[in-house]
Amino acid sequence: MQVATNVSREPSYVTASAAPVAAAAPAEAVEQPAAAPGEEAGSAPGVKVSLSDVGLARSREAENKNADIDESNLPDEVKRLLKMIRELKAQLAEKMAELQALMAQGDRQDEAQQARVRGLQTEIGSINGALSTANAQLVKVMRDQKLSSEQSATVASLMAK
Repeated sequence: MQVATNVSREPSYVTASAAPVAAAAPAEAVEQPAAAPGEEAGSAPGVKVSLSDVGLARSREAENKNADIDESNLPDEVKRLLKMIRELKAQLAEKMAELQALMAQGDRQDEAQQARVRGLQTEIGSINGALSTANAQLVKVMRDQKLSSEQSATVASLMAK
């Protein structure tokens, strides 16, 4: 089986197995399968992905976690920084939880576990540094763009979430 790839103007082929292929057919000679019922005849063949109800819920949640920022009347740069700060806060919470769980196993700390604790502490320090930088950048952008008091209040409420 061959799969045509259209990355460049020149047709290229990738074989589906490691077995050698006698000759590659030109792109014009590749037969297109008949369209399935309900599909347009001109649509390109592809992969169909079905998500479970849990997967769909998680996908919607991921899309909506920053919807309040996207819907605000703030400049794009402020929105970008708010999203970055939110992501860094989530990463920090995750690493802190990992560290606490690891520290709770303190009765049997071996060298590998101590190394993992030190690694997590380093990661937490890095994330804290990035969070401080993002917060400072947000303050600078807010000052430079001269946000209204209403916009500043919106930023404060979005930061609190």
